[in-house]
Amino acid sequence: MKRSLIFLLLLTFLQCSKDLSPFGGEPEVTTLTPRLKPEWPNPNWKVVPPESVGVSTNKLKLAEEYAFTRTGDETDRKGRRTDALVILRNGKLIYEKYARNFSEEKVHLTWSVSKSILQTMYGIAVKAGLVKLDDPGYYHYEPLSRDEAHKKITIRHLLNMSSGLAAEEGYESGPLKSSVIAMLYTRGRKDMGAFCAGLPLRAEPGTQVYYSSCDTNILSAILKKVYGVEEYDKLPFEKIFKPLGITNVTFERDGSGTYIGSSYLYMTAKDLAKIGYLYLNDGIWNGERLLPEGWVQFTRTPAPGYISTPYSEDLAEDNYTAHWYANTGVPERGIHEPWPDAPKDTFAGLGHWGQMLYVIPSLDLIIVRFGDDREKAFIKNDFLKLVKESVIR
Repeated sequence: MKRSLIFLLLLTFLQCSKDLSPFGGEPEVTTLTPRLKPEWPNPNWKVVPPESVGVSTNKLKLAEEYAFTRTGDETDRKGRRTDALVILRNGKLIYEKYARNFSEEKVHLTWSVSKSILQTMYGIAVKAGLVKLDDPGYYHYEPLSRDEAHKKITIRHLLNMSSGLAAEEGYESGPLKSSVIAMLYTRGRKDMGAFCAGLPLRAEPGTQVYYSSCDTNILSAILKKVYGVEEYDKLPFEKIFKPLGITNVTFERDGSGTYIGSSYLYMTAKDLAKIGYLYLNDGIWNGERLLPEGWVQFTRTPAPGYISTPYSEDLAEDNYTAHWYANTGVPERGIHEPWPDAPKDTFAGLGHWGQMLYVIPSLDLIIVRFGDDREKAFIKNDFLKLVKESVIR
């Protein structure tokens, strides 16, 4: 017991000593290599044959077959149920296909990929000097000042899903047990941030990683206080979607006018790919830096709270970072890469029922997949392996 405690303290010290980016932490992958003369959609993606950018059409068909072949009962929503698949390489569109009455112009609910766009909004705010990651949340948002314990929660903790708030994430359980159901549809829907800030703590802030939509909607409420209602209303549209040429988008709000950053952003697949391309280019779009230097590095860094989070099989399923996912593993905790057959530098925004945005810097790939999976029939690693194997040079 004593030896285990000493080892844990040593790991914590080593982790805390790493601070190689402006936002803290060090991912287990190298920094992004600057892309030479990237091509930008203007506003649409340039469409090219896969072979022209080193991708085999025949091998790509295997990924298509995996994604679109139905494996279950449609009536009971069984098996793999892909609605859209878009793949880009070197900034060019090489593949797109739609199913189940979706099309290139039809927006799709992104579910928790919304969280990754909320994180983009924070990158904008940090670059503008309006917030700092280690600001206590209550500095900007009074509901987090309820007691001294809640006052310890910082913006970094919330982005790293390490607030310590006793949320219960689970869409398939009832509102008496699931805080996310209560937040979205019953007791919390009038003011989701305030509802979530009122939860008790289960752990010291920063010490445990627990995936929680509540953390995201508190962050959204904080931004509304920081910007003021009028500027907040315009924030995602003027600072993100407009520069990227995204016009067909819907962002729902709760009863208090706060964007439901956890869940309710609707986009087309090709527009969501633009978010991935922004991150592939280190936060730069068409020559203009939208996100601060170091932000994408922060995005790819597993949450520091993994070091002290009690181990469980669920914990080992994902490498959660700052409202995105990494593929680095967390060796200090015995947590392996979630997609071992994909490049280690892969990172992603992921959502309920099969919404996926993958960025693979080493292969210069962006992949967007929309779906309606009600069971775990779409195996991410198997799909990513097929896409990777289609790259021949």
